[in-house]
Amino acid sequence: MGFERITIDPAQMGGRPCIRGLRMPVATVVAMVADGMTAEQIVAEHPDLEVEDVAEALRYAAEAVRERELPLRRGA
Repeated sequence: MGFERITIDPAQMGGRPCIRGLRMPVATVVAMVADGMTAEQIVAEHPDLEVEDVAEALRYAAEAVRERELPLRRGA
């Protein structure tokens, strides 16, 4: 699966995946969604972003964890 809106540049943001070469890490966008913001609210707050950027950030994050097993605490 290709991600046209996600860029990784070792010279930018420590090589973290970002949106379209902007200094907006995918993790930041995903965190905003996790905090309850809609794509429209995120774009309103960050006009350089587009609604499609938010959707692709979520797809990228889902793919990034698909192959990993994350430790979960029992009884939490």
